[in-house]
Amino acid sequence: MRTARAAAVLAGLAIAVAACGGNAPTTTEPSASGSAPASAGGGAKPLEGVKLEVAAKWTGAEQKNFEQVLKAFTDKTGAQVTYASTGEDTGAYLGPRIQGKNPPDVAILPQPGLVQQYAEQDALKPLSDDVIKEIDANYTPYWKELGSADGKVYGVLIKAAHKSLVWYRSQAFEDAGVQPATTWDELVKNSQTIADSGTAPFSLCGASGWTLTDLFENVYLSTAGPENYDKLSKHEIPWTDPSVATALEKIAQIVGKQDFLVDGTSGTMQTDFPTCVSKVFSNKKGAMVIEADFVAVEAVNSGAKVGEDAKYFPFPKAGDTAPVILGGDVAVAMKDSPGAQALLQFLASKEGGEVWAKLPGYLSPNKNVSPDNYPDELTRQLGQTIVSAGESVRYDMSDLAPSAFGGTDGKGEWKVLQDFVRKPTDIKGAQQALEAEAKKAWK
Repeated sequence: MRTARAAAVLAGLAIAVAACGGNAPTTTEPSASGSAPASAGGGAKPLEGVKLEVAAKWTGAEQKNFEQVLKAFTDKTGAQVTYASTGEDTGAYLGPRIQGKNPPDVAILPQPGLVQQYAEQDALKPLSDDVIKEIDANYTPYWKELGSADGKVYGVLIKAAHKSLVWYRSQAFEDAGVQPATTWDELVKNSQTIADSGTAPFSLCGASGWTLTDLFENVYLSTAGPENYDKLSKHEIPWTDPSVATALEKIAQIVGKQDFLVDGTSGTMQTDFPTCVSKVFSNKKGAMVIEADFVAVEAVNSGAKVGEDAKYFPFPKAGDTAPVILGGDVAVAMKDSPGAQALLQFLASKEGGEVWAKLPGYLSPNKNVSPDNYPDELTRQLGQTIVSAGESVRYDMSDLAPSAFGGTDGKGEWKVLQDFVRKPTDIKGAQQALEAEAKKAWK
């Protein structure tokens, strides 16, 4: 989905407006007849009596919103869906269940790299023709490719995340007299001004290692460029490459200053996502959070009004490239049941996408989900960005890597970057540790 509009991509990112609240828990499920999509047409619902389990990492507001989507599927089909949260480490949750031959019917994977891993283990069921037809109608080939392995389609990209954003508390910027930065040097300069005004500029989510990979990827894409980004994501160049050192040096300009971090380094490393968001918008201890569009959900939960109290700006250029990093969640079938295929077909459809799009904190990679469905102008702008992304847009690097390197709590890239935040002067040591972990994961 690397089509042609990088400039337009970023043009829409300077606008922030009021977001809606709204969410509600639910259980729902698909039915057992072929892989037909389940349209309720008058009489008995096609999946009446079918029970289904769906596992995903979401908790809190994100879980409640997804449960509303499942409820729409239940209302349509009669299927009963039970939701199970995997927690941050999806692999650790699913691994024992796969080994015990008791996987959920449908799993939602936070990394496309897991699609490759589980396909190699024969733990996934290929999508039915009906589901693939839905994907072909609603997605660009790039998104379809991310859910495929060895020529077979296993996954549906059902939720996208725009990860090249810096969220800020407008009052903190006003108090310090600064404006959103467009370059990294401006960001560092503004951070010092904000710190001098008595507020820590950054609330980093150091206990959630994936947020540090997002920070690195934005800086690396900007400084090293798309071509090197692709090479590093495939381990075609080593993590000891000078381009990695350049990115880490930039990051050290932020994490190396105690007064730039809410609660200093020690507090940062004990702060997870979404606590880092509440430290900015609820506790008002910090000015900025570097993370994706889904920060809006937690900002609203913290009592902030998006577009007024909570605003955002595009991740500033640290080099020649304006970075746009996308993430996404892939729904796969782990049991060969018509109910599972029916749910995946619903999630891949325009109808399913539009149910979700009306709720806060969601972006759809489905090109036929009209931006008009989104609850606020901010999300409409970001949703259009996802659909019409430019040539320099790249998918989250850690999510493309083997899970042992890019997607495991306390291991691989997550741990090494956490160690780097604790000791940002040791750039060479961080590079060597990253390369050692990469060699193990790509062996």
